[in-house]
Amino acid sequence: MPSTSLTFASREAHRAWLAAQAALPAGFRVGTTRFDFIPREAPKPAKMTLTLLALDRPTPDFAAVFTRNAFPGAPVVVGRRRLADPALGAIIVNNKISNVCAPGGVEAAERVCAETARLLGLGASQVLPSSTGVIGWGLPVDAIVGALPSAVAALAGGSVLPAAEGIVTTDLYPKVRRATVGGGSIVGIAKGAGMIEPNMATMLVYVLTDLAVPRAALRAMLTRAVNASFNTISVDSDTSTSDTVVLLSSGKVPGVDQAAFEQALTTVCQDLAEDVVRNGEGVRHVIRVSVQRAASVELARALGKAIVNAPLFKCAVAGNDPNVGRLVQAIGKHVGAHAPATDLSKLMLTLGGIEIFSGGVFQLNPKKEQALVAHLRAAELYASAPPKDGVFTAPIAYPPHERCVEIGVDLGGGTAAATVLGGDLTHEYVSENADYRS
Repeated sequence: MPSTSLTFASREAHRAWLAAQAALPAGFRVGTTRFDFIPREAPKPAKMTLTLLALDRPTPDFAAVFTRNAFPGAPVVVGRRRLADPALGAIIVNNKISNVCAPGGVEAAERVCAETARLLGLGASQVLPSSTGVIGWGLPVDAIVGALPSAVAALAGGSVLPAAEGIVTTDLYPKVRRATVGGGSIVGIAKGAGMIEPNMATMLVYVLTDLAVPRAALRAMLTRAVNASFNTISVDSDTSTSDTVVLLSSGKVPGVDQAAFEQALTTVCQDLAEDVVRNGEGVRHVIRVSVQRAASVELARALGKAIVNAPLFKCAVAGNDPNVGRLVQAIGKHVGAHAPATDLSKLMLTLGGIEIFSGGVFQLNPKKEQALVAHLRAAELYASAPPKDGVFTAPIAYPPHERCVEIGVDLGGGTAAATVLGGDLTHEYVSENADYRS
């Protein structure tokens, strides 16, 4: 869960907090530009944002984790190659088109990298590409190349917030988290709202630090931090073709306590992971499942994922209906199909801290039902609004609070535990994804 419990009374209050989080670590600059183009596949006017994250000088100390989807986007293919290179100096990100399975996609990504490198005085292999948006469309390479000088000209230190805003697509608001360690800092930004069950990395996430940590240690730490954060969330059970997490160190602050650094890195990743769920497409409730006394961490995590991905239970939560039979069904379905040896005779379930199941039967009464409804309503981010012109839209552009629907699962048969975060399933989610391209 986030390191602090925050509430925001308005979009302006949330923006002020983001700005306070967004100070860039030493050695980094960011710049963005926006331009008009016409996609070949759907010839109507569109806009694309380019976001450039650049180091003052290339660093050998960088790490990245990518999607496990078997149809990775061209930027992921190129990014995996970059892991073998001696140094990285910049990341170039575009939204609107993800450059996945498009003809000539790798060549397009490499051309964008080469032109970015030329403008920055880098080698082409020192630039990492990232793309997010519609799958299957090709990048407007000529238009991107024409806009790159504006992104380079916009490069500035100070705040990462322009980059956090530049990488979003269907996100309701930008996401920024930071931590301080000794004389340095770690600052992370993320985009992601749908097609999210990372299963290795998540969406697009960029973490910048001025703390000097060698490449080998940095990569091991990022893998562990991702496993403890982005691998424990799911908005809709769909693993994106473009999921990427990148960690860059400018090395400006030496003498780092590596244990303290890893703890802070994990916190930043966990906070960003929860931000992504809370900002999920159509999400009105964040669901937090805490599984205790399981036979293994793998079982605990898989069971938590099975609950947050169960469509009927997600719909019940969306409607503030404590239909806990759907919760038990989801648990039984997963155990029966994937862990049949698991003993459920000691299973105890809570919702909002209220015991709802134990001894093999439900423990419910009218007073509990009222309390369960109150818990669901208190966790709601916003109430569903009627559709306008047939389209559901969220009435807010900021997170009013960080409360969750709290589900406790005690298997009573082991020592392993895991916490998984997910979201409900709403009209708004369906509307967003029915109209995503059109």
